[in-house]
Amino acid sequence: MAPVYLHQYELATRWRMSPRTLERWRWRKQGPSYIKLGGKVVYALQDVEAYERGRRAETHASILGHWR
Repeated sequence: MAPVYLHQYELATRWRMSPRTLERWRWRKQGPSYIKLGGKVVYALQDVEAYERGRRAETHASILGHWR
């Protein structure tokens, strides 16, 4: 199966954030990995999903740390 890519605006919509936030994250070397194809930035769906899983685990751990 061919990899699926999301454009910046698609990812911003998925996460309900401004595309400019993703631009800022790239400049600061934050957020999921990205690829430049033909001068456009795209995000591999598998990288986006891995980043989401990582954030969920980080959030969960930080919440439990406060309750113990």
